[in-house]
Amino acid sequence: MSGRVDEVLEVLQRVLVEPIGRLCRALGAGAVALGAAVVRRRWQLGAIAVFAVCAYALYKHPPFASVNGGEVMVRSNQLDGSVTAFSGGTVLVLPKVHQVRRYSTRDQVYRLAEGASATGSAPFQSTEGLSIGVDLTIRWAIDLNRIAQFSKAYPDDLNADLVRPAVQDIAYPLFARHTVREIFTVQRADIQRQLTAQLKPRLAAMGLVLRSVSMGQVDLPPDYRAGMEKLLDEELETEKIRYTLQLKEAQVKQTQLESEAEKVRRQAAAEAAGQEQVIAAKAQEETMQHILPFKQKQIEQRQLEAEADKVSRIRTAEGAAEARRIEARGEADSRQKLADAEAYRLDLVGKANAGQMQREGALITQYPLLIQKTLADKLSDKVQVIIAPTPEAGHFIGSNLLGEQSEAKP
Repeated sequence: MSGRVDEVLEVLQRVLVEPIGRLCRALGAGAVALGAAVVRRRWQLGAIAVFAVCAYALYKHPPFASVNGGEVMVRSNQLDGSVTAFSGGTVLVLPKVHQVRRYSTRDQVYRLAEGASATGSAPFQSTEGLSIGVDLTIRWAIDLNRIAQFSKAYPDDLNADLVRPAVQDIAYPLFARHTVREIFTVQRADIQRQLTAQLKPRLAAMGLVLRSVSMGQVDLPPDYRAGMEKLLDEELETEKIRYTLQLKEAQVKQTQLESEAEKVRRQAAAEAAGQEQVIAAKAQEETMQHILPFKQKQIEQRQLEAEADKVSRIRTAEGAAEARRIEARGEADSRQKLADAEAYRLDLVGKANAGQMQREGALITQYPLLIQKTLADKLSDKVQVIIAPTPEAGHFIGSNLLGEQSEAKP
């Protein structure tokens, strides 16, 4: 802070105190001369005339100048050759001692008009030898830190005398190294960067600061423009196809990514399901650890129940078998008794039949005709009339009907 104060005081001393001191010394010398004239009474009219001339000169040409906004004022001292720059305030300017020049602090714009059209006065030349026009716009400003150093060498028109030659010296050779196609399309940005890189130090060497370099419209020859537009249409169609292919490829990649995502999601779902199954199995295992003893008790209980049921069934079967054996014995006894009764009955019937046959035999022997009578009684419901020869004595009445023949007697 103290350094800036010292600089301000030094500037004030250089700008105000020293000129005022010199003015005071000049006025003092005039006053001394006037006093001497008064003393001598011979130079009174001359002193009055000098004073009047100085007053008129100060009135017509005041020794002060104001610095307006947006500009910088450079004051050159013709006596000692010093140069001082001021960006604001009021500055002492002595006639015939100080020379003042004003410069704008705002950005300046220079356009290379003669090279903007392919049919202009000085068009650019491409490497094929074709004339082209390029709308170049150079934005620059004065370097305020070095304006005091370069102000003596600055011409009145900085655009025409400094910026224009620098731009021409760099732009024309640069465009001559490129084809029209490169300038018009692919190398446009690169050319602009090269212009900026080469022009910036060139202007900096002259105390100017390059703000930007912009390339506007590129003016082509009519025939070449028609061919270029046709070629550009084809390139645009090719680019469209390439972008379409890229879009399709992106869609394919998106589908692949979606498939991968679906695969990962399914794997995650499968892992989650597996984890759930593992957790469920562990829970089931833990549950079974509690259920198994209960199941074991149930099995033991069922085994005991089965054993009891087996013993019960065995006992029931044994009781049923014993009952059946008793029933069988009873039935066998009953059948034996029935057989005995039947045998007894048959024996009695046989004896009765034998006695009856014996009696009948004795009766038939005694009465042989009873056989014919009995046969007639048996056949009476089927045969109404029987005609047969009279049998021999002592033979059956139907022996002739039955075809029996008496045996020859010996």
